[in-house]
Amino acid sequence: MKKVGGRIALLGVVVILSIAFFLPSYPSLFRSLPDWLKKVLPSKGITLGLDLQGGIHLVMEVEEDRAVEIAVDRSVNSIQDFLVDKKIPVESVKRTGQAQVTIEFQNKELKSEIQKVLEEFPSFFEVEQSGAANRLVYELREGEIKRIKDSAINQALETIRNRIDQFGVAEPLIQRQGLKQIVVQLPGIKEPKRAKDLIKETALLEFKMLDESSKLALELPQRIPKGKEEEILKQFQDRLPEGDQILFEKVVEKDNGREFRIPYLIKKRVMLAGDVLSDARVSIGQFNEPYVSVTFDAKGAHEFDRITAENVKKRMAIVLDNTVYSAPVIQERISGGRAQISGTFTMQEANDLAIVLRAGALPAPLKIIQDLTVGPSLGRDSIEKGIRSTLIAGAVVVLFMMIYYRFSGVIADFALALNLICLIGALAGLNATLTLPGIAGIILTIGMGVDSNVLIFERIREELRQGKPVRLAVDGGYDKALLTIIDSHVTTLITGLALFLFGTGPIKGFAVTLCLGIAINLFTALIGTKVIFDVLNQRRKVEQLSI
Repeated sequence: MKKVGGRIALLGVVVILSIAFFLPSYPSLFRSLPDWLKKVLPSKGITLGLDLQGGIHLVMEVEEDRAVEIAVDRSVNSIQDFLVDKKIPVESVKRTGQAQVTIEFQNKELKSEIQKVLEEFPSFFEVEQSGAANRLVYELREGEIKRIKDSAINQALETIRNRIDQFGVAEPLIQRQGLKQIVVQLPGIKEPKRAKDLIKETALLEFKMLDESSKLALELPQRIPKGKEEEILKQFQDRLPEGDQILFEKVVEKDNGREFRIPYLIKKRVMLAGDVLSDARVSIGQFNEPYVSVTFDAKGAHEFDRITAENVKKRMAIVLDNTVYSAPVIQERISGGRAQISGTFTMQEANDLAIVLRAGALPAPLKIIQDLTVGPSLGRDSIEKGIRSTLIAGAVVVLFMMIYYRFSGVIADFALALNLICLIGALAGLNATLTLPGIAGIILTIGMGVDSNVLIFERIREELRQGKPVRLAVDGGYDKALLTIIDSHVTTLITGLALFLFGTGPIKGFAVTLCLGIAINLFTALIGTKVIFDVLNQRRKVEQLSI
């Protein structure tokens, strides 16, 4: 009797814990509970997946070739700075092709000095050039190209995670798929377009100087209508000075909301990049207009101090993803490591800009391969159909067991109900995400629970046909079915673990419910039903068993 009492107590504890873990999944019920009970219970329950509560599913691809180009462009800037520090005059240092750097100079005697400087950049090797006495060509090594491409994926993953964390999305899924793809799932997102813009924005922040000495700068129109940018670029393309580019600032008129573009002639050389930022916050100006205040780290503060000191009374453009946000005149040397990014921002645009700057720039642009938006109404429909299918499947199984196995079938139905309670409680306790395939896993668990009880009952029938008493027949039936049940459950569990380890998204949701259901089914089939048979045999001697 002690063994039976212990197992009954174990079943009671498991049921109570399962119900307790499940309560937070119903917020309205959870809020009505006393405060002392809320403190004891978990604060979170089951989270609904993308297919059940709606949201967005994105598959994006990192433009690896562009990542290599960006890395080479940064090396070009570093080489230029080295040459200036060493006081070695050159005509130009520029990227030619995807991974090549070409250095041109007039004095042939400078060649050896330049080569010595390039020794500071071991990721590049010199390309042999016949008859090029005034030119050196260096190319990025294959190993470095591979490293840049691989790190671009990893950096993009981390950057996207940081942005989404600051956006405040619960239970997001962000993971690598294949060699260069990233899967992002945001369940329950209220503003899908804003989220997509926030994710895919490169946020490459650069500080560049305007070229005010060129006559071309005076010929550029003061403003142009939105959409005329390409015309301006084609018009002045042949006259662009070496090392210059035309970029545009977005201007929105407050009165009528019309958009214009202001063209600027800007030097390509990056004076300071956004990788030296330590913080970005939204502030309110004296005219109640939002702007983004950025703070540099120690290195960035030192460089910004030096750059502003050398360029007093000159204009500096603050460029984000090749769009000019502002181009103020440097009135005086700026110390303290702070700067402002102003423009015609709304408060939301300023907040989003601060988020992407804090999270860091993407190493390369992202290309959206697949874009799927699931509406909340579709999610509710999926929940209703999932619940309906579960109830129908459960009802059919319950009736079958009652009709075919009579009273023993009722005991099996009790085990199924116990199985579902424990499974839901386990999912809630683990803060698992329930998906539509997860509901399918629950239905499959019901079927496996029935299978276990069928095996046990058939063994008991065989024992009864041999003329054994009910108690011995029940014990013998459970003993003989034990190994078969364990074998079938373990093999299915291995499959479920494989799906969990190597699957993605909904497949993992199915694997979680399947694995938990199998483990719980072993418990309810071998302990739950056995306890009832043992109680019946101990309280009164059962002469016949309805089975």
